[in-house]
Amino acid sequence: MTFPIITDPYFYAVTVPAVLLLGVSKSGFGAGFGSLAVPIMALAVSVPQAAAILMPVLLLMDILGMAAFRKDFDLKLLKFLIPCGLVGIVIGALLFKLLDPHTVAGIVGLFTLGFLAQRLLFPPRPDSAPPPKWLGALLSATAGFTSFIAHAGGPPINAYVIPLRLSPLRFTATMAYFFFVINLAKWVPYAWLGLLDVRNMATSLVLLPIAPIGVWIGVHLARRINPVLFYRLVYLGMLLTGTKLVWDALH
Repeated sequence: MTFPIITDPYFYAVTVPAVLLLGVSKSGFGAGFGSLAVPIMALAVSVPQAAAILMPVLLLMDILGMAAFRKDFDLKLLKFLIPCGLVGIVIGALLFKLLDPHTVAGIVGLFTLGFLAQRLLFPPRPDSAPPPKWLGALLSATAGFTSFIAHAGGPPINAYVIPLRLSPLRFTATMAYFFFVINLAKWVPYAWLGLLDVRNMATSLVLLPIAPIGVWIGVHLARRINPVLFYRLVYLGMLLTGTKLVWDALH
């Protein structure tokens, strides 16, 4: 028996770098770059198909990320973020067939660029107060929603968590656990929507061996990186992500 995998060489030419980039971002190093994976893959397949193919890859990456940073997460913060993120997933599942993924991606891109502009034009003072809880709840729900639509949950949740000024390891670990729960919760609604077909899952199995490579590279770098450089790279990743998402929405 042969699996009906995608055989187009162009698909793998764009998808392998996307998966590596996603793996590096899952380790925390270059955390802002992860949301580029689906837009890059969308050069070869549709956004819903790209999102479906990445589901098993994301699960493996999340498990590897949690194992690497199992002692560094912020449990109190997770107890606040996760329920809000799950609400966003429910909304995303109910609206999935009514929304154009490119439009949603464009909105995420504009939001990302707006957040970056605010951080650069009005940099926070060392003694500035953390963002209010209501904003955290809204951004966490938005992250769950955009993660469900296009695996683009990073920019909204980063907009809340970055101002909390966690250490790179604590930031990375907390995001790893948050997205493990969020991505795991997407399996049932993705199956309900008919996205987890044999061809997509078989293609995902071909990509699985690449996942640990990207995570290993990122973990190796994240444990050695200066916090200032770390967040600069996060901002750079968010800039590229926001620009790419807006570009895709307009073309």
